[in-house]
Amino acid sequence: LHSGPVTAGVLRGDRARFQLFGDTVNTASRMETNSRQGMIHLSQDTADLLIAAGKESWLTARLDLVTAKGKGEMQTYWLNSGYEEYGPSNITDIARAFVNEE
Repeated sequence: LHSGPVTAGVLRGDRARFQLFGDTVNTASRMETNSRQGMIHLSQDTADLLIAAGKESWLTARLDLVTAKGKGEMQTYWLNSGYEEYGPSNITDIARAFVNEE
């Protein structure tokens, strides 16, 4: 996950589809190539939002820097599942933290 500005639109053709464009989407895509199956990979910008929401305990800093094409080296994080501590409702807490509803 990466947080930042995007442009959105519906592309028409044989099938209309919703698309997101911008550097934020490109950064998230480049991070995906350095991620691990079954884990949620977060950028520094997304981690900063969680920290500001008081959810620093949800983060584990990745020990190595990620090299992303066109971005250079990036400090990234893994999202702790929290499932053991909070149970399934933790997903709602994560969503609320991202939209600042708490």
